[in-house]
Amino acid sequence: MSQILPELKYAKSHEWVRCQDGVALVGITDHAQHELTDVVFVELPTAGRVLKAGEACAVVESVKTASDIYAPVSGQVTEVNALLSDNPGLVNSDPYGAGWFFKVSLTDPAELTRLMDDAGYRAQVGG
Repeated sequence: MSQILPELKYAKSHEWVRCQDGVALVGITDHAQHELTDVVFVELPTAGRVLKAGEACAVVESVKTASDIYAPVSGQVTEVNALLSDNPGLVNSDPYGAGWFFKVSLTDPAELTRLMDDAGYRAQVGG
């Protein structure tokens, strides 16, 4: 069974958000990385890019497929996880830690209320 953390918010498209002081840390869920299997490449948005919630902003390639990653919230990308360019497998081994994708400075913190809590996401993925 996939790990679903209670302190995170979740998008229907399988991204997670951890928000602190108006900055959202974004990655993909344990469920999503299990579905993708072995991640071999991650294309991240550039720092400074302004994202709209729901916009495709990154790509994850695995041995099975390539999948778009969507911005769960709107804001400006303040940092990307440079470790993923050399070690994309971090997405598989530590999806909620070292495998994070990018940070976004929120333009509308109210968007967080539109994301699912852990119980809602668990219901979506059948966990």
